[in-house]
Amino acid sequence: MYMKNLDNKEWKQGFESNSNSEIIDVRTPSEFAEGYIPNAKLINIQNPSEFTSSVEQLDKDKSYYIYCRSGRRSEMACQVMENMGFKDVNNLATGIIEWDGSIEK
Repeated sequence: MYMKNLDNKEWKQGFESNSNSEIIDVRTPSEFAEGYIPNAKLINIQNPSEFTSSVEQLDKDKSYYIYCRSGRRSEMACQVMENMGFKDVNNLATGIIEWDGSIEK
């Protein structure tokens, strides 16, 4: 299976209907502090060594729903994770700037 670029609706339906899924925010800690999608785990892709070591600890059998501000960094994160052997990675193509779901601060 390959990375999927999903819109808000598909992305939200995906993680809500899959009990074996995790949400990952790949933005910076300061961006995360401004607001994040509930239950998201922060793994900053702009710190490559930290990103790689954090991702290596994740369960490759789970489904991952990944987002950033606009969809570019999360697409990159999906590709990196795919290269590391993850089978089900899903990018929020429009990023959190177009997110219409709830946000926590």
